[in-house]
Amino acid sequence: MAESSDEQAAMQQYLVCGAEDCQKNGQFYCNACHRPLCEQCKDQHEKTPNTKNHEIVLYRHHKHQLPMEKCQHHPTRNKELFCRECSIPLCSKCSIMKEHKGHDIDDLEEIYADKYAVWQGEFSKIQKYFLPSTKDLKADIEEDVTEIKKIMKSFRASIMAEAESLKNLVDVVTSESIENTHTMEKSLLKMLKSQETTYDDYIAYLWKMSDEFQEYLSTTNQKLLFAKTLKIHPIPETPKPVPPAFTAGRFSKDDITKLLGKVNIPSTKPEKRKIQPMEAESAHMKSTEKQLEQSKKKSDIKQTMSLSSSVTKVREYSVPGVDSVWHISVDKSGRLWASDEKGNLVQTDLQGNLLRKIKTSGKGQGYHTATQDGDLIYTDKDKKVIYRMTPDKKITEFIKTGDWAPNTIHSSRINGDILVGMFKDKEAKVTRYSKSGKEIQNIQRDNKGQDLYIYTYYIKENINGDICTSDINKQEVVVVNKSGQHRFSYTGQGSMFGPCGICTDVLGHILVCDGVSDTVDLLDQDGRFLSFILSSQRGIKPPRGVCVDDENNLYVGQLTNTVKVYKYLQ
Repeated sequence: MAESSDEQAAMQQYLVCGAEDCQKNGQFYCNACHRPLCEQCKDQHEKTPNTKNHEIVLYRHHKHQLPMEKCQHHPTRNKELFCRECSIPLCSKCSIMKEHKGHDIDDLEEIYADKYAVWQGEFSKIQKYFLPSTKDLKADIEEDVTEIKKIMKSFRASIMAEAESLKNLVDVVTSESIENTHTMEKSLLKMLKSQETTYDDYIAYLWKMSDEFQEYLSTTNQKLLFAKTLKIHPIPETPKPVPPAFTAGRFSKDDITKLLGKVNIPSTKPEKRKIQPMEAESAHMKSTEKQLEQSKKKSDIKQTMSLSSSVTKVREYSVPGVDSVWHISVDKSGRLWASDEKGNLVQTDLQGNLLRKIKTSGKGQGYHTATQDGDLIYTDKDKKVIYRMTPDKKITEFIKTGDWAPNTIHSSRINGDILVGMFKDKEAKVTRYSKSGKEIQNIQRDNKGQDLYIYTYYIKENINGDICTSDINKQEVVVVNKSGQHRFSYTGQGSMFGPCGICTDVLGHILVCDGVSDTVDLLDQDGRFLSFILSSQRGIKPPRGVCVDDENNLYVGQLTNTVKVYKYLQ
């Protein structure tokens, strides 16, 4: 199929070759001339006598041009030399003046390149060591905060439990003591009542005796005085009650503290937090750097690879078992996993033959990924679980994400880490897990504290470790580096942008489906728009899922169950 004029024009919207009258893609760079070159002009550059010895590299490895600075003593000349003895930049005329006679004079551009490399190295240390190490320490502090809160909460619960236990014992003892006073009072009152009865009886006896004596004393009965013997019973003796004594409790605040227990200030001297030395970085960081270097070498092997002047369709096929193709991922064997918006997830070979089908709760987004070990990992945002399926079809719960719902996922080809886009309420973030499922990193806000994401839709890692996320609600492709620092955001080429499926290729390009313009946009790894690599004019139905396999074939899924395969690199 012939390309339209619009498509031909669109393909020219990339980094333009710096050669005169050449508008091709300048993926190479001449460090001597400081200008980008296309492959053809590069070859010509290397054959031309005046430029054949120039250093030509891939554009992403180019040297930064020395900033031009005028000499204060010779305003018509630029400072292009460097005096090592005086440590100052010079122009060519200054270099032959007597104050610099015999001094070691070097090319300032080389000095600048060396200094730039040194500072770039220091910047790399910040990104690869200081920031991650500091964030690890901060994560340790957050864990300590959680642990301290947990410990103190348990202490408070223990204190309250001890206090409640003591209160219960106090109530029991108090109740028994009061009951004992009632018993003792009842016994004493019973004794006193008995004594009252005794004296009542004795008083009655006395009154009776008094009446008898009165009778004896009457004149008519005087003879009885001689007949009766006078004898009065003695007053009965009764014991006086001894009241019980109350011994007041003798206790202090310290006694209560001993009963309840107390929280003691530890006498142990706190240990300093362990800072991983820079020369012995963590195994994870070493692995990441090693894999990044291997990825770079792999990219360098393909220095001759570049964008084709046209995009060629290789084949197309229908995917059985799905209504549409919203997401595509390639597994270790080169086979494909494709999913639709109804939770159907199928595996096919490269010809579209059905190999396996599973039912998931996933919808139209990048919720599955294939690992380097040949496993399939997919998310269930409703259950807040990430599942793993091994090649033997065994499915297990791999990661539980707590309060956060995982909706998009990607397994790194660099180090096997798992990147997961998640949301909760009105928040969104990207979490990095190790290949074993241990949480490593959370990316949520930029260095100004602003939210990076609204809804993470699709996610992919680039060859330099950048994390590329299409955010459908924010209408942006958000790109951060592997440390989580915001690099750039791409907002499309029209007034509206609907970023969907996203992928990267061996040259570091970013390819993203625009659901509004029905195009596949091509960016370089720094976010510069290069071209509409595909559009509806090429017969593409609304594109949704994209991926690039190891043979650099571009697979495009659509709102039909048809997948189209293209060649765009040469």
